[in-house]
Amino acid sequence: MGIIARPDSMFLCKRYWHGNEPCHQVAYLYAWSSHPEKTAAVVTDILDTEYRNTPGGLSGNDDAGQMSAWYVFSCLGFYPVCPGSGEYALGVPAFERILVHQENGRDFEIVKGEPVDGKASLDGRELKRPFLKHRSIVRGGKLEF
Repeated sequence: MGIIARPDSMFLCKRYWHGNEPCHQVAYLYAWSSHPEKTAAVVTDILDTEYRNTPGGLSGNDDAGQMSAWYVFSCLGFYPVCPGSGEYALGVPAFERILVHQENGRDFEIVKGEPVDGKASLDGRELKRPFLKHRSIVRGGKLEF
């Protein structure tokens, strides 16, 4: 099985359990495959089914904030699969427009457009890979999906 077949099988056969925090990066592994657009569908499904405003609406134990951190990052449209790398794997934002005001006075805007081909652009330039550098966020600008 390849890098696409394994997560496909995991999600299709309902073997993914979001409450198991070490599995949180699995939905974003498609970024390293030839089908990075699959991340958007999987992440959207997890956001819709694993986070509910009801008793027991969180499928895992948010003991150190990891469940909430995954939710916040995923709503922004990206996730730090390898936190020390300074790079985020792209997904899809949960909102039409997000504005992140930063301590340095700069703003980073995230815009969710009509899904066409899973592509994203940063400041009008199409990203060649489905990743966002942390320094791009700090610099400020506009990420469009």
